[in-house]
Amino acid sequence: MNGPTKTIISKITKLLLAPKTTPYQSLLKHYGATQSLTRTKQFHAHLVTSGLLSTDIRSVLVVTYANCGCVHNARKLFDELPQRGTLLYNFMIKMYIAKGGCFEAMKVFLDMLRSKGCCPDNYTYPFVIKASSELLLIEYGRVLHGLTLVSNFGSHLFVLNSLLAMYMNCGEVEEARKVFDAMKEKSVVSWNTMINGYFKNGFANTALAVFNQMVGSGVEIDCASVVSVLPACGFLKELEAGRKVHGLVEEKVLGKKIVSNALVDMYAKCGGLDEARLVFDNMVERDVVSWTSMINGYILNGDTKSALSLFKIMQIEGLRPSSVTITLILLACASLNNLKDGRCVHGWVMKQRLDSEVAIETSLIDMYAKCNCLSLSFSVFTRTSRKKTVPWNAMLSGCVHNKLATEAIGLFKKMLVEGVEINVATCNSLLPAYGIIADLQPVNNINSYLMRSGFVSNIQVATSLIDIYSKSGSIESAHKIFNTIPVDLQDIFVWSIIIAGYGMHGHGEIAVSLFKQMVQAGVKPNDVTFTSVLQSCSHAGLVDDGFYLFKFMLKDHQTTPTDDHFTCMVDMLGRAGRMDEAYDLIKTMPFIPGHAVWGALLGACVIHENVELGEVAAKWLFELEPDNTGNYVLLAKLYAALGRWEDAENVRHRMDGIGLRKAPAHSLIEVGTVNW
Repeated sequence: MNGPTKTIISKITKLLLAPKTTPYQSLLKHYGATQSLTRTKQFHAHLVTSGLLSTDIRSVLVVTYANCGCVHNARKLFDELPQRGTLLYNFMIKMYIAKGGCFEAMKVFLDMLRSKGCCPDNYTYPFVIKASSELLLIEYGRVLHGLTLVSNFGSHLFVLNSLLAMYMNCGEVEEARKVFDAMKEKSVVSWNTMINGYFKNGFANTALAVFNQMVGSGVEIDCASVVSVLPACGFLKELEAGRKVHGLVEEKVLGKKIVSNALVDMYAKCGGLDEARLVFDNMVERDVVSWTSMINGYILNGDTKSALSLFKIMQIEGLRPSSVTITLILLACASLNNLKDGRCVHGWVMKQRLDSEVAIETSLIDMYAKCNCLSLSFSVFTRTSRKKTVPWNAMLSGCVHNKLATEAIGLFKKMLVEGVEINVATCNSLLPAYGIIADLQPVNNINSYLMRSGFVSNIQVATSLIDIYSKSGSIESAHKIFNTIPVDLQDIFVWSIIIAGYGMHGHGEIAVSLFKQMVQAGVKPNDVTFTSVLQSCSHAGLVDDGFYLFKFMLKDHQTTPTDDHFTCMVDMLGRAGRMDEAYDLIKTMPFIPGHAVWGALLGACVIHENVELGEVAAKWLFELEPDNTGNYVLLAKLYAALGRWEDAENVRHRMDGIGLRKAPAHSLIEVGTVNW
C-alpha cells in the first residue's frame, strides 16, 4: 500500500472510537489492541443480553473483531449496521486486503458505491486500487482510475502512487509512465515504484535510467530506492553503476540490513566477489538472507568450495538455513560431485523435517543424479508426491545425465499413465534421451505426441526436436520443424542447432548458407554458432569458406576466438593437408593452446605422415594429457606408417613404463530387444 498506511488505519480507529468514548468502547479498544478474541466474544454476549448494543458500539465491535482476526464476525456486524460511514467502509476494505480477500474487498467497495450518502475518499481509492492490482484486474483498475478523476481525487499523491503500482504490477508499463509524467508532485515512493516496476517488467536499463534521473533531480533517495535499483545493476552486470549506488548508500547513511543484503547480491552477480565479501564481513547483523546471498554469489562465480565453507560457518554460528540456502548448497555439492557433504545435508534436512518441500526434494534428486548415485535419487523420488511434476522432471534429467535414455523414456510413459501434468520443463528434460538412443521411430512417436499436445509450438521444445532429429539421421525432418518456427522467434540457439545438424551430416555448403541467412536476418552469432559453422567447413573440406568465416568473426563481430575455434581451424587445415599453415596458426594463438588443438594437429599429421610436426604436437599432448593413451597410440601409428618400428616400439614401452593400457575396442548391435 502506498502512503502511510499505518497512520491511516490509526486515524480511522481513533475516529471510530473517540466520539463520546464510554468505558465499554475503551474496553473493546483494549481487547482489539491485545487481540483478545475470547474476551471480545464474552463482552459482545454481555452487551447483547444487557441491551446495551448501540449502533456506536456495534461499529467499535466491527473494528475490534477485525483487529482480533475474526473476519466473519466483523462482516456480520458490519452488514447489520443500519448506517455505515466512509471510515468504516475503508476499514473493512483494508481488513479484507490484509487477509488476502481482495475479491471481498471489491464487493465492499461496490456496496459502498451503491449506498446513499457515503462516498469513497482519498483513502478508499488506494485500498481498492491495490485490490485490483493484486487480482491483476487491469480493466477494473482503469475504471477505478476514471472514478478518481471524476471524483476529484485523481491528483492526490497517495492515489496516483497506487495507480502507478497497479499499472506496473499488471504489466502496463506505458500507462504507468503516462501517469508518472503527468504527476505535478512526485514523492520518493513514486520514483521507487517506477524503478521497481520497470525492472520487474524486464526493463532493467530503463530502471537504472529512472534512478539516475531521480538522483539528478535532487530527490532524496531512501532504502527502498536502493533495494529497487541494485537488482537492475546486478542483472545488467553494471558493476560501476552498482558502485555509485553503494557510494550514495554510504553518503546518505542508509546502512540497513536489507540494503547490505542487496549490495552483496549485486556485487556477486556483477562478479565482484571481493567487494561482496567485504560488505558481508562489515555487516553488524546478518540474517539468513545475508548468508544465502553470499553463498549464492560464490556459486554464481564458480567458487563452490567457498560456498560450502561459508555454509559450515553459518551453521557454526547457529543460524538456521532456509529452503533456498539448502537448495543452493545441494547445487554446490552436485557441481563438485561431493556426495559426502550432499548426504550430510540430506541428513540434516530429514532431522528438520524439510525433506517434503518440493524445492528440496528436487534438489536432492538432482544432487544424487549428478553424483552418479541414481539409486539414491530414486529413493528420494519414491517418497515424493506422485502428482507433483517437478520431482518427475528432476528424475528425467537425472536419467539423461547418467545416459539411461531408455529408463527416462519409460519414466515419461509412467507419468502419462499416472496422470501427472506434463509441462515444457518435462519436455526439455526428456527430449535429450531420444538424442542418446538416436532411433528415428521413437523420435517420430514423441514428435507426434508433442504436436497433439501443443508443446511443439514452444521454441525450446522445437529446438530440442531439431537436435534429436539431426542426431537420429533425419536432417530433412529437422529442417521441416525449423521452417515451422516463426521468423521472429528463430533465436541464436535454434539457428546454431540447425547449422550444427547440417555440418554433422556433411552438408557444409548448406550450413554456411544457413549461417549467412541468419546474419542477414539480424541474429548475432555467438561462440557456439561460429564453432558449429567452422566444424561444418572442416568436415566438408571448405577451407576458403572457413577462412572467410574466421576473419568475419574477428573483424566484423570482434569476437575473441576460443580454443574450440582454433581447434576447428587447425582440423580444417590439417584435413586439407596444409600442415604448415595449421602450425603457423597455432603459433599466433593469443593464449596457450589446449589439448584439443594439438590433438587435431597430431591427427592430421598421422593422416598425412608428417612426423616432424607430429612429434611437436605429441610432445605438448604428453604434457597436457599424460594419461591419455590415445595420444601415444597415434604417435606410434605415425612412426609405424613411416617404417620407424623402433620409435613406435619405444612409444609403446613408454606407455608400459607409466602404467597405461589401451582400452579394448568393442562393437554393439541391437537385434530386436537384445544387444550383441
